[in-house]
Amino acid sequence: MWRALASNMLTLLIVGFLALVAVIAWGQRSFTGQGPLAEPIFFEVPRGASLTRIADALEAEGAVSSAVIFRLGAQYTEREGDLKFGSYEIPAGASMADVLDILTAGGAASFRYVATYQIRVDDAELRLRERIPGEDRDELVASFAPGEPVPAAYAELVAAGTPMAYRVAIAEGVTSWQIVDALRKADFLSGEIAEVPPEGSLAPDTYEVARGGDRADIIAAMSEAQTRILAQAWAARDAELPLESPKEALILASIIEKETSVPEEREVVSSVFVNRLNRGMRLQTDPTVIYGITNGVGVLGRGLRRSELRGATPYNTYVIPGLPPTPIANPGREAIFAAVQPAETDYIFFVADGTGGHAFSRTLAEHNENVARWRAIERSREAN
Repeated sequence: MWRALASNMLTLLIVGFLALVAVIAWGQRSFTGQGPLAEPIFFEVPRGASLTRIADALEAEGAVSSAVIFRLGAQYTEREGDLKFGSYEIPAGASMADVLDILTAGGAASFRYVATYQIRVDDAELRLRERIPGEDRDELVASFAPGEPVPAAYAELVAAGTPMAYRVAIAEGVTSWQIVDALRKADFLSGEIAEVPPEGSLAPDTYEVARGGDRADIIAAMSEAQTRILAQAWAARDAELPLESPKEALILASIIEKETSVPEEREVVSSVFVNRLNRGMRLQTDPTVIYGITNGVGVLGRGLRRSELRGATPYNTYVIPGLPPTPIANPGREAIFAAVQPAETDYIFFVADGTGGHAFSRTLAEHNENVARWRAIERSREAN
């Protein structure tokens, strides 16, 4: 009898063991095999969410076939505590192993909605775009300027607490006052900006921010970035420049930034001003005159008058020798490097050429011919 009982127990153990092996093999296949998603989705990992909560949410979204197997797989691979807060795109057919990799890798979150607050010279605007799952493109959902009615599409997403990335994009050539004014009007930010930073001290760029982020922190990040860029540029400056300090390089860079929007022209425009400084010639550049009138507050909104070109202000480079006392805007990285690494030319004049760029010349006679052509273009446009 005891032999029969022992034989039966052994048989049961073997069957149980084989069943366990089969279950483990099935679990492994389920964990690494193709997942149930027919289309890609965006999935949010809330801050501080537990593995159980995430596994259940993934099953509810149809991203995994079994919350239990997903949770066991995370525990088996010792990544149950590695889930990273954010919003992620999970591709169609992703296995549970793939999903776990995506949610624990710690890479950049792939938010479905991105709100970019663009601060430009003459205005500011928030543009909300939606990424299309599984496609390398996005679509504009809503756009509005401060003070305008908030589009329902944006308001509803915010009210629902929909995960959304926020960015602040600063255009080159914007003044410090314009940046501060626009940030103060951004209702997705918080905190106060005590004072307008010195002109030229803020780096134009795109900054990742959080909803409710502190305005002063954004200003500090811009200032730190500009300090770093200016130091790099000054260390790489050409020899024998007519610039005595990083501040003078920043002043020249701001003039270059305001004079041309054509990237290929920056070094050539820089060479014109460097050549004029080396010859003791006045810079004679309109943007400095405009800054002397506006002090960087808003835009002039009209052409310069002859009396203003002759008026004595610290910024009127038709009157004063050398550089103005401060930058006239916040120049970007390329303009700063152009200021300290100008092209090698003999040019001392330039004027608009009607195409968005400029015509450069070595002599006053050549310059007068270019000016005459530009005046003819202006008259033709006015006539049409």
